[in-house]
Amino acid sequence: MTVQTLPAGPGRWLGLALLHARYSFLETVRLPVAVIGNLMFPALAMFFFVVPQRAIAQDPVASTAAVAQLGTFAVISACMFSFGAGVAEDRALPFDPFLRTLPAGAGPRMAGRVLNGIVWCFLALVPLVVIAALFTAARVSVGQLIGGLAMVPVVALVFLLLGLSIGYSLSAKSAIAVVQAVLFPLAFAGGLFMPPEIFPPWLETASRVLPTRAARDLVVEVVTGAPAYALALPVLVAWGVVFAVLAVTAYRRDEGRRFR
Repeated sequence: MTVQTLPAGPGRWLGLALLHARYSFLETVRLPVAVIGNLMFPALAMFFFVVPQRAIAQDPVASTAAVAQLGTFAVISACMFSFGAGVAEDRALPFDPFLRTLPAGAGPRMAGRVLNGIVWCFLALVPLVVIAALFTAARVSVGQLIGGLAMVPVVALVFLLLGLSIGYSLSAKSAIAVVQAVLFPLAFAGGLFMPPEIFPPWLETASRVLPTRAARDLVVEVVTGAPAYALALPVLVAWGVVFAVLAVTAYRRDEGRRFR
């Protein structure tokens, strides 16, 4: 019996990736709790913790920086839950092993998952931006807006790799707990809820080695012009490499454990 392989080609590969992205999006939409959590938490944080502080809300630079911080958190949170808890939940489904044995390989499915995650990252920014436009003095130029939007997939790429390393290493219940245990300390220490300028000196210095602080400062620099600390980009790239190694290792370990 001869086993026939599917013809290869960039068009077919892209079509499969878009198909996976479409169905991943529909699966997410069918879970209202996940949608509400992705869209509303950063916006509510903006509404309750930034808007009432007139010194920040009425200052164009400070309010724009606050939007950048919470927008960075929205992107990181969407990636961590989508690729951490989401992948772990998918691995628990009986359909998952079948999908991973199809001739198309893991590439289109992974690309579709990444596309879906980035779409939700952009959607998570919409309520935040609307509240900022209506209730604060935050303003950006067209160039700053384009730069801020371009930073979304950059930040997402780093943290989706961290999410994948968690999702392919742990069970669904464990992954949710670990995502929460990792996300919120990194967010607080990285200045995503409070600006690093008000940190005590030891925390301000220590936070500079964290990927969340590096991402935060780079996004703030793009949308406000306030310079990031000198090592922000190298730190973010270095963590991206570390997370990539962890994600590949976790995927290969899971592949060997389940399909050997």
